[in-house]
Amino acid sequence: MYFEYGSEEIEFLKGCDKLLGAAIDRIGHIYRTVDGDLFSSVIHHIIGQQISTRAQATIWQRLSGRLGMINANTIYSLELNELQKLGMTFKKAEYIKDFAEKVKNKEFDIDALNDLPNAVVIKELSAQKGIGVWTAEMIMTFCMQRPDVVSFRDLAIHRGMRMLYHHRSIDRKKFAKYVRRYSPYGTVASLYLWAIAGGAIPEMRDYALKKKKEAAKK
Repeated sequence: MYFEYGSEEIEFLKGCDKLLGAAIDRIGHIYRTVDGDLFSSVIHHIIGQQISTRAQATIWQRLSGRLGMINANTIYSLELNELQKLGMTFKKAEYIKDFAEKVKNKEFDIDALNDLPNAVVIKELSAQKGIGVWTAEMIMTFCMQRPDVVSFRDLAIHRGMRMLYHHRSIDRKKFAKYVRRYSPYGTVASLYLWAIAGGAIPEMRDYALKKKKEAAKK
């Protein structure tokens, strides 16, 4: 399953930002996988914090193999040391167990998130142990498929903006300007900024790197 978008979002973004529009034409449609289950998405993103994508995939494969179904009941059934032995830190194991317990005991209504606005979803999720604002934004993007998410805390988004708009840095004022420009389809813009940051257009470079190199020569 991929993040769903089409001609409406593309035509809007191309119409409001010529540089982004040219990049969209170069890159084409982006097929970015999403997770349809909110609980497993939360667990997946907690596991993935501050580790490589490959390490995250390895731990997730071990967890899936151990439990079969990833839900509040199956996670709750594992002891902390069993979770940790799958390759995660003790802290992450604690966060995951705590979240599973709250969902299982209905202390946290995870399904209610679907009916809440972005700001409230972030507030509710980031109030849970081990879930920060960035993680909440990634869950809204890659599980809930919210249409207007552009994360200020995402380093690759900053890199993509620097490369696309030839900036040496992106402060909050510049970032807010672009977010307003992309709205209400900021998430699709994010997909392309991530692609740009990852080298989808080879001739584009990061102007922040140029600044560092110049400083090193002095």
